[in-house]
Amino acid sequence: MEKHESGNGGVSHGYAVRSATDKLAPFSFRRREVGERDVLIDIKFCGICHSDIHNTRNEWGGGRYPMVPGHEIVGKVARVGAAVKRFKAGDSVGVGCFVDSCRTCGACKEGLEQYCEKGATVTYNSKDKYGDLTKGGFSDNIVVDQDFVLKISPKLELSSAAPLLCAGITTYSPLRHWKVGKGQKAGINGLGGLGHMALKLAHSFGAHTVQFTTSPSKVQDAKRLGADEVILSTDPAQMKKHEGTFDFILDTVSAKHDLNALVGMLKRDGHLVLVGLPPEAPNIMPYMLIHGRKSISGSLVGGIKETQEMLDYCAEHGICADIEKIPIQMVNEAFERTLKGDVKYRFVIDMSSLENG
Repeated sequence: MEKHESGNGGVSHGYAVRSATDKLAPFSFRRREVGERDVLIDIKFCGICHSDIHNTRNEWGGGRYPMVPGHEIVGKVARVGAAVKRFKAGDSVGVGCFVDSCRTCGACKEGLEQYCEKGATVTYNSKDKYGDLTKGGFSDNIVVDQDFVLKISPKLELSSAAPLLCAGITTYSPLRHWKVGKGQKAGINGLGGLGHMALKLAHSFGAHTVQFTTSPSKVQDAKRLGADEVILSTDPAQMKKHEGTFDFILDTVSAKHDLNALVGMLKRDGHLVLVGLPPEAPNIMPYMLIHGRKSISGSLVGGIKETQEMLDYCAEHGICADIEKIPIQMVNEAFERTLKGDVKYRFVIDMSSLENG
């Protein structure tokens, strides 16, 4: 194990759940000491992802407690280890969904650490190489290996940049992988934390971008965010009109819904890509795929190189998340509102509120 420098200066403070049925509450703990290759980050803001709710409530299994969630982290470098060359105190930085990987497998060597064949070390609820349970961004600081720290351009407002570390890269990566751009018709299903970022990005890439939504109240907002057209997926006439016309559809919805209806919207050789995680397995009719050589795929965030690319792209094109900033004392209320879709479009916790208890 590598040599470590002095520790982070004392006790870290955050919010944690102590079981799957508990509410988030104040929690104090110690981070690992700052190693030679480590960066100590003072967290300024952390976004709330739907997966934080699933994980704290152990809805996906594997929950380890006490759990400090949060993986849309932005802040300032407080201190760096002796071998760190890429960062210095005062730099604006971010940390996303994972903080380490094996670095030797085929996926890691290709810059696809999110698909690490030995399993990436996720930002919280994961055992790191030191045997410690990782703790996330609902806290005042974090220690991360420099290779998994990302630079945040001064062109990006920090609080609005936080959701880019998950919602941004989760949508950017498949749009880039499937080469969505000019001359294509791209659909975005769902207008929430992921969906609103997908809409902004697909539009910026030059695609004719169409928003699918079940909510008439979201039509005008979708157009404001970049939709060239909006389809109410509950209206059979609107759906029928667009059948067989899409090159690509990104499905961001995590609730139960009909994938066959979306497959029907695709052209021959069209792609439906899933980034949402519904609680039940979908019922797919194979003939919907066979008649038209259509495909259904999935995508999981992006690697470090691609995430940095996304952050730089967003900085250059003025793209960031629409957020509602909250003090950490409102985090349990924010969880409930997220489940109801009562946020436009991402809650971001202001970590300075930790100073108020």
